Amino acid sequence: MKIYLHNLGCARNIVDGEVMMGRLKKAGHSLTDDAGAAEAIIVNTCGFIASASEESVDAILELAQLKDEGACRRLIVTGCLPQRYRDDLPAQLPEVDAFLGTGAYDAVVSAIGGEMDPGACLLPDPVSIPLHTRHTMRVQTTYPVAYVKVMEGCNRHCTYCIIPALRGRLRSRPLTDVTEEVASLARDGFPEIVLIGQDTTSWGEDLETKETFAHLLEGAARAAPDSWVRFLYGHPDRIDDHLLTIMGQYDNICPYFDIPIQHASPSVLKRMGRGSHGPAFFRALFSRIRRVVPGAAIRTTVMTGFPGETDSDFNRLCDFIQETRFDHLGAFVYSDAEDLASHRLPDHVPGALGVKRMDILMTLQAAISLDKNEARIGRTVPVLIEEDQGDGSLIGRTMFQAPEVDGITVVYADRAVVGQFMTVRITDATEYDLEGVPE
Repeated sequence: MKIYLHNLGCARNIVDGEVMMGRLKKAGHSLTDDAGAAEAIIVNTCGFIASASEESVDAILELAQLKDEGACRRLIVTGCLPQRYRDDLPAQLPEVDAFLGTGAYDAVVSAIGGEMDPGACLLPDPVSIPLHTRHTMRVQTTYPVAYVKVMEGCNRHCTYCIIPALRGRLRSRPLTDVTEEVASLARDGFPEIVLIGQDTTSWGEDLETKETFAHLLEGAARAAPDSWVRFLYGHPDRIDDHLLTIMGQYDNICPYFDIPIQHASPSVLKRMGRGSHGPAFFRALFSRIRRVVPGAAIRTTVMTGFPGETDSDFNRLCDFIQETRFDHLGAFVYSDAEDLASHRLPDHVPGALGVKRMDILMTLQAAISLDKNEARIGRTVPVLIEEDQGDGSLIGRTMFQAPEVDGITVVYADRAVVGQFMTVRITDATEYDLEGVPE
């Protein structure tokens, strides 16, 4: 059958989708980028927050129309949405032929082949599915970037987060298995390799060895000496001196830190289940990063509207953002649901106020980002070319711009090979993007 995959959510979902496509291709199916021509459609969903769930449902309903208007004969929904809303989806979405939870990706071939009852919902314990290995067949979809999932699950208990319930406990892949996959991707020509997990810097805590994430990152850097190596989703508690030392020693490790702090008020952080570090702890952490890793870019994520967040809490967060001057910052509004521990907390903040506070934060950050980008004008930086627009301009990224989540660098030049590195002199800047010419 011709199969179309519609992937939603984070980079971890991208890897899950690529593994499913690998299984399907191995079983003899073909893949297509044209949903209208597909005989089977898979929607790999996200259910982390309400807006992501709504986006997933909208995509399912839109693609379900192709069962009447296109060639589609089977519609399969996979991932976090069925795992989270297992009791409701089959009745609400009768158009779907099968639902596969986060522990059932290995059943995708059976689901496509019609070996399940109509509307079947397969939801085994996520921990029951084996971790994929360097030998797992994947269909790569993100060149020139390759994502490597180094672990699955999470052992933390943040009160606003459903991920441990959807993905199970922390399970780390062996170091050699990860580094051999990294080496293989480098040999295949991927110029950037990104290590990911639910809480990536917690890698190894479940293993009997004494290896930490710093050891894994060093192994990846050595395995792919000619590729950029980056990691995403770090926890403030896990950015230790060993990790910083490793990042300062290897030129191919992107000096980029994605460290969600979620808030700067100790009382809010305590209710979130994130400890009660507050500004002093974060201030020391970011100062240490900038001292040990010169030129480090720091990205964070913060939340507004969490239950109990007062004007004073919010002002403290604003002050900290202005003081710290993050290179990149993402903000989102607390998304409530009955299956979250935070749902039972008192003093819920009206949604409109949460949105207003988020808009204030993003306005603050836009000014900071513009200042930082304008300071780069005249500098020369390596840029990874990702797209040739065919009009005398190229789209690429620097080491301090992560794929999908940060801005881009537009390079005004003749055609170039996607995946090559180009030395670029920055000539202009906006709040989030840069422009330049080859040096």
